Amino acid sequence: MAWWSDLVDEQPEFAARVRARFTVRMHGTMATLRRDGSPRISGTEFDFGSEHLRLGSMAGALKALDLRRDPRVALHCPTEDAPEDDPRVWGGDAKIAGIAHEEPAGEDGSHRFRIELTEVVLTRVGDPADHLLIESWHPGRGLRRRERR
Repeated sequence: MAWWSDLVDEQPEFAARVRARFTVRMHGTMATLRRDGSPRISGTEFDFGSEHLRLGSMAGALKALDLRRDPRVALHCPTEDAPEDDPRVWGGDAKIAGIAHEEPAGEDGSHRFRIELTEVVLTRVGDPADHLLIESWHPGRGLRRRERR
């Protein structure tokens, strides 16, 4: 199992850049699987603690029921366009895939999940701005970088 703290310990600079993308605004996107296996996209807020990445939802929300049935989840940071005048300064686009582990419900019945990391990806414009730089981290495999032209 790999938690947010494992990524921070192993790759602190990469983790800081990923976190910055996820916290640039309050709401990001998560994908869950419906009962029939089709995808469901939902807005959500992310909570990056010292040990765990967590997310929550209102009591009885469909996304929470999806995660109870099938805990696989994909998270996408809030999006921002790269500046046209200098795309190299764009912070990038971050994604996290993982397994949701339910925690005790809040007093209001809300759902909370901590996310076990299975993949973390940060894509940004390279320098010079004629290619993309894709960095991906997987537990046990570490950080890898590739370029796409």
